[in-house]
Amino acid sequence: MVPKLYFLLLTLALAACAPAAAPTAATTPAASPAPTTLTLVTHDSFALSEAVLAQFSADTGISVEVLRSGDAGSMLNQSILSRQNPLGDVLFGIDNTFLGRALENELFVPYESPLLADIPAQFRLDSENRVTPIDYGDVCLNYDVAYFAANSLPVPDQLLDLTDQAYRGLLVVQNPATSSPGLAFLLATIAVFGTEGDYTYLDFWRDLVVNQVRVVDGWELAYYGFFSIHAESDPRPLVVSYASSPPAEVYFAETPPQTAPTAAIVAANTCFRQIEFAGILQGTDNLSGAQRFIDFMLSVPFQEDLPLNMFVFPVNPAAALPEVFTLYAAVPESPLALDSAAINANRDAWISAWTDAVLR
Repeated sequence: MVPKLYFLLLTLALAACAPAAAPTAATTPAASPAPTTLTLVTHDSFALSEAVLAQFSADTGISVEVLRSGDAGSMLNQSILSRQNPLGDVLFGIDNTFLGRALENELFVPYESPLLADIPAQFRLDSENRVTPIDYGDVCLNYDVAYFAANSLPVPDQLLDLTDQAYRGLLVVQNPATSSPGLAFLLATIAVFGTEGDYTYLDFWRDLVVNQVRVVDGWELAYYGFFSIHAESDPRPLVVSYASSPPAEVYFAETPPQTAPTAAIVAANTCFRQIEFAGILQGTDNLSGAQRFIDFMLSVPFQEDLPLNMFVFPVNPAAALPEVFTLYAAVPESPLALDSAAINANRDAWISAWTDAVLR
């Protein structure tokens, strides 16, 4: 019989040679948890139903904080200045008039959402997918239907008509240096008349000045302060606005009218298309959440919520439009456009030349 001391010594020896036990969960360094909050940087006009954002949070466990940062230009300026310490995770509201500036400042992390396969190519302006198209709208002339009918005045069907004496003192526009639709309308005139030749966009604007165009700082003042269906002082039956303004007039009316009191002029070469984009900001600490939110913005629930909140059109063709849009909104067949790189290279010079020709 082997002495008990032998077994004791053998057990101790085997224990000493055995591999070390794996550390317990209590001693293993824990992985950093994924952030549960996502910050969306956007412009002051952003609006979305609370229920839609709540659904995203319910599906993902990620709550969304909305940081409004002024108009699109102010939002972009702040994002560029804070690039090393970004204001949030996703930026929404850069349109094609400012897209070139955003891209040259390398604000965004490229991301190709699987849902982009369903989005028409006309909206996908960045081949590197640094930004994702979300919605679009057309800046067009709007007119007071009753005024034109009462005065037996034909509705202008091209921009050059606005220089005719028949429309003297009838038009109000926005300053392109201070207004997004004002800039879009300036770009429309550049697309139509060009910057060189016998009759340029500056010649057109000088003729508008002779024809007593009224220039104001922003869309709200132009539309509610001088457009004849709202204004009492110096009313003007022609205003630069959006193709979606007529359905807004019907939707927000206390008693919805049978027909819209306004209409957009969507004849060829009169409207400039604005496309709004979203992008994931460089430096985000919630990349996976930001990617999921980009996907969500292209989904049908988000896209169908856009028209009656921001009065824009969804880029996803599967999204159904509300009836007030199908009845009263107009979509131009051939909207005007300029290359975003050309806009970025010349925007300041074009606005400066416009200021000299129109305001001085």
